[in-house]
Amino acid sequence: MACSASACQSNCYKTQQEEEEDVKDNNNTNSFAANSSSSNNNNSNSGLCLKCKANQPISSNSDGGDDARFCIDCFRGNLFGKFRFAVTSNAMIAPTDNVLVAFSGGPSSRVALQFVHEMHSKAQKNFDACRDRSLPVFGVGVAFVDESSVYSVPSNETDKVFGDVRLIVENLAPPSKELYIVPIESVYSSDSGEGRERLKKLLDAVGDATGREDLLLHLRMLALQKVASQNGYNRLLLGSCVSRIACHVISATVKGQGYSLPADVQYVDARWEIPVVLPLRDCLAKELTMLCRLDGLKTVELIRSPCTGINGLVSSFVTLLQEENPSRECTIMRTAGKLIPFHFNKIEEIDDSNVLLATRRRQKRYNLKPNESFSSESFCFICNSPLSRSDLLSLKNLESHKTSSVCCSSCQFQILPQDPSSVNELYTLLPEQLFARAKHDNLDHYSALREQVQDFLLSEGEDET
Repeated sequence: MACSASACQSNCYKTQQEEEEDVKDNNNTNSFAANSSSSNNNNSNSGLCLKCKANQPISSNSDGGDDARFCIDCFRGNLFGKFRFAVTSNAMIAPTDNVLVAFSGGPSSRVALQFVHEMHSKAQKNFDACRDRSLPVFGVGVAFVDESSVYSVPSNETDKVFGDVRLIVENLAPPSKELYIVPIESVYSSDSGEGRERLKKLLDAVGDATGREDLLLHLRMLALQKVASQNGYNRLLLGSCVSRIACHVISATVKGQGYSLPADVQYVDARWEIPVVLPLRDCLAKELTMLCRLDGLKTVELIRSPCTGINGLVSSFVTLLQEENPSRECTIMRTAGKLIPFHFNKIEEIDDSNVLLATRRRQKRYNLKPNESFSSESFCFICNSPLSRSDLLSLKNLESHKTSSVCCSSCQFQILPQDPSSVNELYTLLPEQLFARAKHDNLDHYSALREQVQDFLLSEGEDET
């Protein structure tokens, strides 16, 4: 079913033939990147944009970046093409969806917000141009997580950041978008003052610097999930790009999270109550920063403490690799992309007559084929990572230590204290959702998990050697 408007450029209403042309264009773009060395030689001879052959490239750098191959218009079109192809091929946004964009103020989330806004505007124009107005328009909201209580930011600077964020959202052309400024202490159901105090005590109870950073990241996701669920959104869109995911691949490997890594690097992550989508997964941070500069997209500079643990070391390491070879981040990303995804790394197939046939056809065509043997329903109660067999085998210690909960090895060694009494104290400081998940794991899932690993456990009379 195609839109009757001849100028329609919304992927929600493309026909099969148009979709195949879109795929062909995307493949052509990938071929440009694969043959960058020869293309750069040709471009240096002609001095023109590799795509349109009419305008000058953005820069004359010889590092193989898109800015040296494309003019401004083609550079922007290439980035938006990656975003649009990721959205349509993975059925991230259907016409009946409500999408909450997580906006951190940085270039990646700013470009994600801008691209979603453009898709939203085109869909609205198609709706207005349709006679019977039968084509629905997806909803869009924006969420900004306020972490000033964690980093002790002065109130005047916090107010300035809030004002900049509101101005960015308000300056987007209609249709208007609801803005939610969410204090990170809102993960607690109590009042803000008590929640702020409990959050401070919780972070102070974690002695490892990397553990505190990871716990704060999990709480941020919890806050976004909470505001999305409370306000009727069914998609949470993040601005994670190649550069950030590449850093996560290395850091997760160092922390011993290799089993759960495939879940974090896919376009879709539906293990959460509100599925998380990453439409900028194929874009570099350098490209997104340049687009913000070229298009004059305003960003917000936040005052945060620098990463001092494993995450900071990995970020510096990947930055150094990228300076030596601009393709390092893409290489890391492509390598991680070969990992077999989990069953929840896709949007469930749509069986709704109100959803366009073209949308359902695309979803069925591009959906991942995960290994069903990875369909574990056991997750870490802190970071929500799927648990490996070694994590389940560690449950043999639970009979003598009932205060432990089902968690991954990374959280166990970096977040949970080693002293059992301190573990109980930390549990009292957890948000209600995490505490309920921990209690649920202990009481309901313990017996089932024991049955799964029973054959691998040693009896009390057997020697482990």
